[in-house]
Amino acid sequence: MKPKSMRIPIAAKIIGITTFIILTSMVLVTKQSSDFFKKVMTQREEFSNFTEASLRAKQVDTLLDGSLDKAKNLAQILLKESFEGLGQYKLAKDKSLIGIEIWQVVDGKPQLFVKKVQEDFLIKNKLTPDFIDQVRQKKPFPVSSVMQKNIELQFAEVNPSIRVISIGFPFGRDAQNQVNTFVIAAYNSEMIQSLFSNDSEREFFLIDRNGFLLAHQNEEFLRQGKNLKGESFVEKALADATNSKQLTFQNSQGNAYIGAFVKSSFWGTVLLAQTPLSIVNEPAQAVQRKAILISGIVMSVALFAVFLFSLTLSKPIEVLAELIKEIPKGNFNISARKKVTSHDEVGDLAEAFDQMTDGLKERDKVKNLFNKFHGSSVTENLLQQEVSVGGTRKEVTVFFSDIRGFTKFSEGHTPEEVVSMLNEYFAVMVGIIGRHGGVVDKFIGDAIMAVWGVPAGSEQDTENGLKACLEMRSALVTLNESRRQRNLTEIHIGMGLHAGAAISGTIGSEERMEFTVIGDTVNVTARIESSTKHFEVDLLVSDEIFARMSKPEMQDQFKFDLAGDIEVKGKTLPLTLYKVL
Repeated sequence: MKPKSMRIPIAAKIIGITTFIILTSMVLVTKQSSDFFKKVMTQREEFSNFTEASLRAKQVDTLLDGSLDKAKNLAQILLKESFEGLGQYKLAKDKSLIGIEIWQVVDGKPQLFVKKVQEDFLIKNKLTPDFIDQVRQKKPFPVSSVMQKNIELQFAEVNPSIRVISIGFPFGRDAQNQVNTFVIAAYNSEMIQSLFSNDSEREFFLIDRNGFLLAHQNEEFLRQGKNLKGESFVEKALADATNSKQLTFQNSQGNAYIGAFVKSSFWGTVLLAQTPLSIVNEPAQAVQRKAILISGIVMSVALFAVFLFSLTLSKPIEVLAELIKEIPKGNFNISARKKVTSHDEVGDLAEAFDQMTDGLKERDKVKNLFNKFHGSSVTENLLQQEVSVGGTRKEVTVFFSDIRGFTKFSEGHTPEEVVSMLNEYFAVMVGIIGRHGGVVDKFIGDAIMAVWGVPAGSEQDTENGLKACLEMRSALVTLNESRRQRNLTEIHIGMGLHAGAAISGTIGSEERMEFTVIGDTVNVTARIESSTKHFEVDLLVSDEIFARMSKPEMQDQFKFDLAGDIEVKGKTLPLTLYKVL
């Protein structure tokens, strides 16, 4: 007998294959994207590191060059003063300059010729006049190098709060081109330290040609007065023959860094910038962790979805069969697509089923709506929602118009002539209202009530309503010209416009409903229209309309004139009305 082969369920096969594909894809994508992101971040940091190091090195050179020029000018003044006896020269012009010494070389030995100290600096920091001597005693200046025609830069710390940077340079030479006069200028190191005072993940510091620290963004580190020549980065920078370079290195603790250095060939200083590689790679590592987390979630969801799909392959057909039984009962509020989520032929069938039920539901709804809202201009809006009695509070602009002398006209003309006149008049006015986004709420005999802001409102409702009024005024002139040519009676109307809150919705009963707008705003608008007879004008607007439309940006569009105040029924305070010119 042939042995029965092991049965592997379809679900297990699908899940196994899906797991392998998803897991392999996600591992590859995560690794590739993470490596690419690390590479981009490293390149960007190297560029930023080198660029900012170059910029700061240039700032240091500019500052030192300026200090050298100032010291030369000051030395000339002091020599002139010494020879001509012009008196004590005050050093207050340069707050960063502490003092200056002018030395002469006599028989190959330096002798101090002139020494000046900024008295304001000594007083402010409670220092004695021999402060410069204390600096030289603590750290002797390389005078012999200056006598050999070199410019020297030296850092010295007298106390934790005062650090001095001295610049020594040849100032005069004899007939044999030997230095016979040189100058040593002492500056407050704050002038350079200020360039390194910002806090950032990128670390900047300045050293001299011997590796001695001149400036550092961490002042506590600077106060230690370390010589950094033994540090890996500093050693590489000092040994490198190039003036600038970017590189990667490890510090004494084994931490990897991205570094850049820029040398000053004139001053012998080296500006160094370094950033821990761990900080540079942190965004990439965060992305990698996030990608792994998302991958895990996606894979879990995918496996769960595949598992459900394999177990419920026959369910959609059963669901559709049950839903079809609901149609003869008149139950159209069902959705096959919500229960059948597969994107295949069965899913297409579910969509077709829903389209069929939607069509049946729409036909049934339209039939009921047209029985209740004969001739309503808001039928389209009502078709998109459930029909029920009620309303919502909305900000609207309401318009009323009325034909002057309509009663007298009706008495003197046949009903056919009256209807013809109204139809001709309504055709013009309703068209204008529609073009300006308004909705005709109702006709009350010869009166028109229109609303802006329902079913949906906009910021231009009041503006559109007022523009419609002005166009009605112009259109009526044209209409009357046409009627005069046909020997027909002219039409004169009164119009009122007001804005405010009102209730918009359906009123009535389940058997007969009407979509309308009600509220105090509607009543006030009707009173405003009636007041046109009192003021003998064809258009009046409320103070609310005036306030909205008299803003500076509207002044060129509308011109208003105060009509006056009038007391109306139902209002305690009189209404302030405006004419529109």
